[in-house]
Amino acid sequence: MTLEKLFGARAAGSSPRTEVLAGVTTFVTMAYILAVNPAILSKAGMDAGAVFTATVISTILATLIMGLWARLPFALAPGMGLNAFFALAVCLAMGHTWQFALTAVFIEGILFILLTLFNVREAIARAIPPGLKHAIGVGIGLFIAFVGLQNAGVVVRDEATLVRLGEIASGTPLLALGGLVLTAVLLARGVKGALLLGMLATTVAGIPAGITRYDGLASLPPSLAPTFLQFDFSGVFTVEMAMVVFTFLFVDIFDTLGTLVGVSVKAGLATPSGEPPRLKQAFMADAVGTTVGAALGTSTLAAYVESAAGVAEGGRTGLTAVVTAGCFALALFFSPLFLAIPVAATAPVLVLVGVFMMTPVKEIDLGDYTESIPAFLCIVTMPLAYSVAEGIALGMLAYVFVNLLGGRRRKLSVAMYVLAAVFIIKYIV
Repeated sequence: MTLEKLFGARAAGSSPRTEVLAGVTTFVTMAYILAVNPAILSKAGMDAGAVFTATVISTILATLIMGLWARLPFALAPGMGLNAFFALAVCLAMGHTWQFALTAVFIEGILFILLTLFNVREAIARAIPPGLKHAIGVGIGLFIAFVGLQNAGVVVRDEATLVRLGEIASGTPLLALGGLVLTAVLLARGVKGALLLGMLATTVAGIPAGITRYDGLASLPPSLAPTFLQFDFSGVFTVEMAMVVFTFLFVDIFDTLGTLVGVSVKAGLATPSGEPPRLKQAFMADAVGTTVGAALGTSTLAAYVESAAGVAEGGRTGLTAVVTAGCFALALFFSPLFLAIPVAATAPVLVLVGVFMMTPVKEIDLGDYTESIPAFLCIVTMPLAYSVAEGIALGMLAYVFVNLLGGRRRKLSVAMYVLAAVFIIKYIV
């Protein structure tokens, strides 16, 4: 069977070459997880080498399911934020062992599989109004751009104002801004593969400045033994376990849902109501990846907003995801090479993807306050609260309350009321 028959790239308005390029672009923009996830989970006492291998294998599995079964151009990996909650909140702040936390992730994964089999997650997706679905894509764009600027040091923390402009006249911020200009020019001139070419050029430019550090070509993957099947079921029937599982479940559901909806709308893959195609299969990729990832020794997986970079390069089918998974497979043995790409090279891509993701704002009825106010809260909360899930939650709550009290009750379904109640309970608890 040819690639065209398997994935239908040309029928989707793409080509195998474009899909390969898109898959590599997605990988490069999210490869930072290979270094960041072990660093975060090791704070909880986990073996960093084992976490690295678990991260790669679970990412490959989940992304292959997404590409081959769901046939969508999205990649999955251990979620940022979820890994911090795992290590810093559950283990360090609450005082639980990392084995307890892995058990919570495993239980969450099993629940995910059940929720997906019984179409609960699809029902949640359908309950989100079209205006909010468009807002999710825009909010993700701002969130991605903010992450890129923050990673490169263009935007930094400030005690008085929370954020401020960094020292942009030198070092990583200067290289990132130079890469942004270069990549923007390539896009303006219609150069194919502009995002990937911009990343590679910025990486090379960082060598004489000492920003790009080459530490070798290949290495054998570390053993999984320290984290493999290291569960602790002694605290399963406790209030603490229930709270931790619920938190993992809530964030993962809406992080993945937000990414699938937002990026699908931007890629032109969504239905007229804003629903991604083959949603059940996409959710199952997340559920299976999370369950297997917990068994291997890593935190909850989620669909990555960086998939938007591959979509921006023209990725429209599962071949993009398969190529991304293949790149992660290579990274298992060539991690020093892949990790040499600095954040200054990926930041420009994330900023420009933020530009691409702004398009759906035109579909929001800004003259109708029952639509525009919830949409705005959804959009602005994602970057400011640093969470896709919280943006969806506040947007949905605003939608229900504004329409309910504003005399537009007929716009609200039973599912919206149920979701609003769940969000309220989540914040109270």
